[in-house]
Order: sequence, then C-alpha cells, then structure tokens
Amino acid sequence: MQISDALPTPAGPYSHVGTAAGLVWTAGFGPQEPATGTVPDGVEAQTEATLDNVERALAVVGLDLSDVIKATVHLEHLKRDFAAFNAVYAERFGDHRPVRTTVGSDLMDILVEIDVVAVQRG
Repeated sequence: MQISDALPTPAGPYSHVGTAAGLVWTAGFGPQEPATGTVPDGVEAQTEATLDNVERALAVVGLDLSDVIKATVHLEHLKRDFAAFNAVYAERFGDHRPVRTTVGSDLMDILVEIDVVAVQRG
C-alpha cells in the first residue's frame, strides 16, 4: 500500500495505491489539485483533473492509463453530465478501452470520482 505526496491527501484512513498478484488498485480520486485542494468548475475540467490524479497514482508504481483494465466512475449528475464526461474520458484514453462502470452517486462537493484497476506487465 502506498501514499504519494504527488496526490491529494487521503480524506480517510486509506492508501492511494495497492498492489497484489500483478494487479494495481487505486483509491477513488476526485478533481482536487494535490498541492492546494482546489477544484475546477464544470464536469469537463473536473474529469481532466480527476484523470490527472489517477495518472499520478498509477505513476507511483510505474504505470499509466494504457495499463488500466477497469475503471469505476461516479458522477454527481449522471444524466446531465454523462455526455460531457464521456467525451473527455474518450479523448484521454484514446483507442484504449478498459472495462468501465459509470454510476450516479452523491459526492462530497465534486462532480466526478474515478478509481481504476491496472495490470503490471512484464
């Protein structure tokens, strides 16, 4: 289990990244900027910032978005924000299409939260 200074401080007693048997799990990340805790406005900007945090978490163990095999996404306003979120997500992942679950959730003053499972190759 690992915690990184490059990521927002955990909001509870949990680690940023866990590994076992060649798999990597991240905590759920929101759009908070690691150094200041600020959150950008709008679902597009929050999706970008959230994926930046997911990438930082994966980098802790030498991985990136291309290593993701499963993503779980929580949207505060599923129906309203899905299309805008999905456009940013598709751009960031490119041709890589990990398995994904997207649900509506009651989030803590953010619009997007994402956690992923990735695979360590080699």
